[in-house]
Amino acid sequence: MVTAKVWVLKKHFEGFPKPSDFEMKQVALANLKDGELLLESVFLSVDPYMRPYSKRDMKEGDVMIGTQVASRIVESKNPAFAVGTFVVANRGWRTHFISDGKDLNLLPASWPESLPKSLALGTVGMPGLTAYVGLFEICKMKPGETVLVNAAAGAVGSVVGQLAKIGGCKVVGCAGSDSKVAYLKNIGFDEAFNYKTVASLDEALRKASPDGYDCFFDNVGGEFASIAINHMKKFGRIAVCGAISQYNDSVPQKGPYIQIPMIFNELSMKGFIVSSWHNHREEGVKALLKWVLEGKLKYHEQVTERFENMPAAFIGMLKGENLGKAVVKV
Repeated sequence: MVTAKVWVLKKHFEGFPKPSDFEMKQVALANLKDGELLLESVFLSVDPYMRPYSKRDMKEGDVMIGTQVASRIVESKNPAFAVGTFVVANRGWRTHFISDGKDLNLLPASWPESLPKSLALGTVGMPGLTAYVGLFEICKMKPGETVLVNAAAGAVGSVVGQLAKIGGCKVVGCAGSDSKVAYLKNIGFDEAFNYKTVASLDEALRKASPDGYDCFFDNVGGEFASIAINHMKKFGRIAVCGAISQYNDSVPQKGPYIQIPMIFNELSMKGFIVSSWHNHREEGVKALLKWVLEGKLKYHEQVTERFENMPAAFIGMLKGENLGKAVVKV
């Protein structure tokens, strides 16, 4: 019998999450039945969506939501899954779990041994697919256009910028530190600025692209989005992926109204959740993996060691301490 460690939501977050909102427990797993397999998490993901989704979908005492990669199969009574195989699963903050195989996604057969399997949680996983869908399906970017992305040094934003460059676009990004801005320049962004130190966000956006923006990939919402919408070109497209500036607010923000710039410039704005675009998963993963292997799509991971540090990694990610994708190595 295997004993799993799990992190549960002890108390719903009020404002910014605190370590005391979590509790680690041990759960004894049953012996396998025919058709089942036992998996051990090797890497776990911490992502911004966990903050608002925990409020919407979870009860106090539930295991924290989230995805693990490379959930290595350690025992199998399912002929479709061999021991030692690595998969991606969406089973929350757990060190071990039992599955019947229906909720598992195998890593692509072309995945080279030299490539970190944790990338299946980031650049070649959900964040990368979010960038892929947002740019190619929502924004429908075209070569020669100008793309704006905020939270650009994060797991999604850093892929957005690079995919836009692969697509022949000019890319402008913003981040919250000078070191992150330097990273954006290093991975090919045409313009990048530190939104925390500019005297005027409005002026910074104008200076980076005087002619405006064709596409805006929004991860932040709030004040940034309210200002950026006034810099969109005629018939501009906006993909709304996240609103991290608002997730921890105890009192909802009140911002400017968007109807005037939407009408005058005939803008299109669409919110999306990448899981609703599962029919694009196979093609997206294949394309992302190909670009990584060709060196066109660079990645950076913020790796926290040990399962016991899951809450610290999650809180640090929400504070913007990560560069690229934040993962925990169990």
